[in-house]
Amino acid sequence: MVKVYKPGKVAIVLQGRQAGKKVVVIKQLDEGTKDRPYPHAIVAGIERYPRKVTRRMGQKKLATRSKVKPFIKVINYSHLFPTRYQLELESLKGTVSAETFKEPSQREDSKKAIKKQLEERYTAGKNRWFFTALRF
Repeated sequence: MVKVYKPGKVAIVLQGRQAGKKVVVIKQLDEGTKDRPYPHAIVAGIERYPRKVTRRMGQKKLATRSKVKPFIKVINYSHLFPTRYQLELESLKGTVSAETFKEPSQREDSKKAIKKQLEERYTAGKNRWFFTALRF
């Protein structure tokens, strides 16, 4: 079988709380693990997308509207829909691992690191499609 979910691949969540949200695959586990015996992926996505910004807005308003709220999750392949887009996030691979989900403080630290990376990418104007919601 062809590997669809490689690290950096952008997918859409189909089921659950984050249904309809865009995520980027950080690590894929095609064979599964002992506690999760199904194929799944560790993903990072955007829970709250940045809002629309216009030229007339000041720097303070621009900063608040450019904020991103991320989430990290382990998701079954059957609940993901692959897209044609890629996101090169080399720095995120080290921040999230299987052990991150065991301790809440580690989870919060990795969310903060992901938030910083995604906001930098958004303000630089890269990967515009990833930072827009599917429907308004």
